Amino acid sequence: MLIAFLFTLRKHGVNASLRELMDCISALEKGLCFGSIEDFYALARVIFVKDETLFDKFDRAFAEYFEGVEQVDVASAITKQALPNEWLRKEFEKQLSEEEKAKLKSLGGLDNLMETLKKRLAEQQKRHAGGNKWIGTGGTSPFGAYGYHPEGVRIGQHTGQHSKAVKVWDKRQYKNLDKDADLSSRNLKLALKQLRKFAHSGHSDTLDLNQTIEATAKQGGMLNVKMALQRQNTVNVLMLFDIGGSMDEHIQICEQLFSAAHNQFKHLEFFYFHNCVYEHVWKDNDRLDDSLLDTYQLINKFGKDYRLIFVGDATMGPYEISYPGGSVEHWNQEAGSVWLQRLTAHFSKVAWLNPQPQAHWPYYQSIQQIGDLMEDRMFPLSLDGITQAVKSLT
Repeated sequence: MLIAFLFTLRKHGVNASLRELMDCISALEKGLCFGSIEDFYALARVIFVKDETLFDKFDRAFAEYFEGVEQVDVASAITKQALPNEWLRKEFEKQLSEEEKAKLKSLGGLDNLMETLKKRLAEQQKRHAGGNKWIGTGGTSPFGAYGYHPEGVRIGQHTGQHSKAVKVWDKRQYKNLDKDADLSSRNLKLALKQLRKFAHSGHSDTLDLNQTIEATAKQGGMLNVKMALQRQNTVNVLMLFDIGGSMDEHIQICEQLFSAAHNQFKHLEFFYFHNCVYEHVWKDNDRLDDSLLDTYQLINKFGKDYRLIFVGDATMGPYEISYPGGSVEHWNQEAGSVWLQRLTAHFSKVAWLNPQPQAHWPYYQSIQQIGDLMEDRMFPLSLDGITQAVKSLT
C-alpha cells in the first residue's frame, strides 16, 4: 500500500526515497501510530518531508491518495450557459476577418491620435455604433469601446480585449491589498525570510548562560555575567505594487505576497502605482487624491539601503513606458522609463516580480522594455522566482 503512496508523493514533487519508505514502515511496525489517519499524517510528514517548502505538496499528495481529492480543472468544469449580454455586444468583432483587420491603419502615433480625438470631440453630436470614424461602440473607429483597431484610445470599456489601445481614457477605481489575507501556502514567507538580516543590539535582561560560563572560566572562577543582546531584523524593504487593470487577475497572489511581506519585515514601506511609475505613487486607493506622494519625495525619503521591489505584470502599451503623455490616466510630462531609471539609480538593490507566466514574457514588448530598464532583474512571482529575487537583493 505504501509503495503507491510513495509514487503519489513523487508525482506531486516531494523528493521521497525508499529510505524514507522503509523508515515509515519501521515506525508503523513499532506502533508509533495505529488506527488514526491524523496520526499517520503527522508521522508521514515528519519522515518524508525534509523541507518546509514541500508541506503543501505533501498535503495535496496525502489528500489525493487517502481521500481521492485531486485538483479540478475549473475551466473544464464550467457547464454550458446562456451567452452573457456582454458577449452579444462584442459579436460584431467576429465579423472581421484577419485580412480585414490587417487593412485597418493606425493614425501614426500617440500625438496624431490625440489630435484627431480632439477634432472628433468637437465635431461629433450624437451616439454612433458600428462605424469607422466617430467615437462609439462595436466598430473599427480608433476611439470608443468594444470594437477593433490596431491603435486607438479606449473609452468607457470595463476591460481590454486585444491589448491594442495606446491610451485608456477612464478614471480607475482600485482596492487596497489586504495585508491580513489568509495565505494558502507558507512558501512565500519562507522565500522572503531569506532576505531578513539580523543584528544584535541594545540592552537585554536575558542571561546568556554559555557566554557567562566561558567568561567566568577565563577569569579563574570569578563570576562574569554576560547578557544576551536583543536580536533585531535590520533589513529595510520598499515595495511598489502595480494595481488595477490587467493586475486584477493576479490580485490573489499579490495579496498573499503582501501579507507575507508584512509578516516577515519589521521595516517595510509600500506604495501603489498603475502600469508604470511616473511622478506620483500613492498609499491609499480609497483616498487616491489625498494620498499621492511625489516620486522625488519617495527617493529622498528612503535611503539607498532600502531593498526596492516592484510587483507588476509589466503588461501595457509601449507608449506608457517610452513617451511623455503615455500614461493611461493623466498627461505625464516625462516618460515612465525616466522615472524607472531614477529609482533604479538611487536604490542599490532592486528587483521586479512579475505574476505573468514567464513563458508569455517574449510576446509582450512592454515586458521586454521593463526587463531592459531593470537590467534583467525581473523575476517571475513564483517560489523559485522569489528565491532568485531574494538572492539578487542580498
